Amino acid sequence: MLTLLDLAGVFVFAVSGALTASRKELDLVGFAFIATVTGLGGGTLRDLLLDLGPVFWVHKPHYLLVTTIAAVLVFFTAHRVEVRYRLLMWADALGLALFCVVGARIARDAGAPFPVAVLMGMTSAVVGGLLRDIICNELPLVLRRELYWTPALLGAVVAIGLDGLGLPPAVGGLFGFAAAFALRAAALLFDLALPAYKPRPGRAWGREVPASALRATGGRPQTP
Repeated sequence: MLTLLDLAGVFVFAVSGALTASRKELDLVGFAFIATVTGLGGGTLRDLLLDLGPVFWVHKPHYLLVTTIAAVLVFFTAHRVEVRYRLLMWADALGLALFCVVGARIARDAGAPFPVAVLMGMTSAVVGGLLRDIICNELPLVLRRELYWTPALLGAVVAIGLDGLGLPPAVGGLFGFAAAFALRAAALLFDLALPAYKPRPGRAWGREVPASALRATGGRPQTP
């Protein structure tokens, strides 16, 4: 079950990477590269941080086949999708929900404590998309106002938390996936976001600094 979920997450994330490549009008090699980085990036960093030996796709090369197939499929069909950006967001949401559960479960099976397992779930879920956006010169989703880290955190906590209550791993994984995907879907549909920092008047050398001056200097009070 864990292997199937992992393969599904890799495929979905690879599709999201290939959709980004289609928006950038890359060639087939570019499609395969972006799809592979997106699909395998988070799991690679997870395995390195957990010191699990060779990363999973080194001794399981069929993962590379999965990302390549996803790239080829999207290369020949992306032109049929009118709203590729929206499809990218939903493919990314599915991959996020799958990987936060799978990553946390793998870390837990490796003996990681609860907080580390949750962090590894989040790492598995967001790093691939982060690398995709950086390579394609786009603002990473993790830095946008909409909820992204938070659904991954919720899914990992639910999955591992239910394990701690004695429920079967499959049940915890299902509820963790549902929680993460539901929150991410709500963020996409209703533009949910955490409160963002807003500049406010401050003090420098014992006097008020006008808000207009803060905006002109990027929110940093200037000394005379």
